[in-house]
Amino acid sequence: MAGMISHCGLRCDKCNAYKATRDDDDAMRSQVAEKWSKQYRSDIKPEDINCDGCLSGGEKVFRHCNVCEIRKCGIEKRVPNCAYCREYICDRLGSFLKMVPGNRELLENIRKGIISK
Repeated sequence: MAGMISHCGLRCDKCNAYKATRDDDDAMRSQVAEKWSKQYRSDIKPEDINCDGCLSGGEKVFRHCNVCEIRKCGIEKRVPNCAYCREYICDRLGSFLKMVPGNRELLENIRKGIISK
């Protein structure tokens, strides 16, 4: 078991927003907000750092996850993640995976049965 794997192959259980929420760690929320604000040139507040993981189905997901087209597609198709999709790798996912090759490797391993969800 690899942990919570989002539709696009991100490891939610390795994400600092997920960890800060899980541990209810306000200091970590502040650190993540500051780092991501600089990294993504955005205004991210500590209160924005609340996420139970993109697959949780709950209300607490990081704001980008609410508008993520890959996540929306996966939810509509009712697949655990994109590795299980009949249209793997679609253009949308392919473009994203060019930026994060580690996600592609994880999804490929799931497709091969090396890693289960």
